[in-house]
Amino acid sequence: METRELTALTFEMGPSRPPSEAHSLMLRIVRGCPWHRCEFCSSHRTKKLQIRSVEEIKRDIETVRIIADKIKETSWSKGYGGNIRQVAASAYENPISDSFRIVALWLYFGGQNVFFQDADALIMRTPQLAEILRFLRQLLPSVARVTSYGRSKTASMKSLGEMKEIYEAGLTRLHVGLESGSDEVLSYVCKGVTAVEHIDGGRKVVESGISLCEYVMPGLGGRRWKAEHPRETARVLNEINPDFIRLRSLAIREDIPLYRKYESGDFELLSDDEVVEEIGELIQGLEVTSYLASDHIENLLQEVDGQLPGDKEKMLGFISRYLAMPPEERLNFRLGRRMGYYTDLDDFSNVHKRERIEQIIRGTRSRGEDIEEVIFNLKKRFLV
Repeated sequence: METRELTALTFEMGPSRPPSEAHSLMLRIVRGCPWHRCEFCSSHRTKKLQIRSVEEIKRDIETVRIIADKIKETSWSKGYGGNIRQVAASAYENPISDSFRIVALWLYFGGQNVFFQDADALIMRTPQLAEILRFLRQLLPSVARVTSYGRSKTASMKSLGEMKEIYEAGLTRLHVGLESGSDEVLSYVCKGVTAVEHIDGGRKVVESGISLCEYVMPGLGGRRWKAEHPRETARVLNEINPDFIRLRSLAIREDIPLYRKYESGDFELLSDDEVVEEIGELIQGLEVTSYLASDHIENLLQEVDGQLPGDKEKMLGFISRYLAMPPEERLNFRLGRRMGYYTDLDDFSNVHKRERIEQIIRGTRSRGEDIEEVIFNLKKRFLV
């Protein structure tokens, strides 16, 4: 193929993915979200749901195959003896197009994982989604794992038989935003799903054989539902027993509806320390065999991570260790964590880092600035 023809090879990708899918190939199945009303989210609020046609998606998969084959051919023609990583690295640094760059990156990391975008590929009719999954695995045989975002509401509307059909066609994992198990919290933030639907949809996913990752949002209950939010969330998770539980602590900024409730005083944010306490209450209430991950910068304590039930006391120990620190040390750690100086509590023992943050705190106070407001604004940077 001529360079002009290669440059014209493109496939469609959406805007978002979970952090754990950083090295996956992104394929867009739907545009936007079937709900897009969650008051803590800005990702899909302005995008009307569009379900792409099977033919469109198949053409995208064929394009990926052509690009991948071209990169593999180059590995031989340039004398690399089939060393795809070498050519993929070169193609990534000097790409013919964005699509070439994405496929090169995917091949560099093994070419095994695929992520379906945007917010809920599960909304597609089951026979069509199954057809796409089978076509993908037929055309790209190196694929070992296919994952997607999905809504509990959507899963609850499908039969167990449909979920099993999707699993057998090749979907291996679903990332689901549980956020809360409290009906009052879910209603307040317009999540569009109930605790019962969370449980029903989650159980169907688990029983179908698809690996389930549930996302929980500490702090989402605010002060009004400070006790109910972790208690009810633990109850719902216990009913589902997902493979993974991922923490995504609440942060808000001006472009989400929940911010207006915060500004008016109707929604009271919890402090960082209260959110840490809430995570401890959630973990205390969990009776699952899930892996709990705190793999996001919005979470203050990234080391609260482990396999339940065995690692429960270890995780609670990190929480107790943080809460036992004097207030000024907790402030230092919170600011340093949001500024990227600290990754975990052990980093706090680095005297140079700690002294640098102390200098920043003194400078901030000398200018009459509110350190809590500084931290609040830093947290907004990590929202997508």
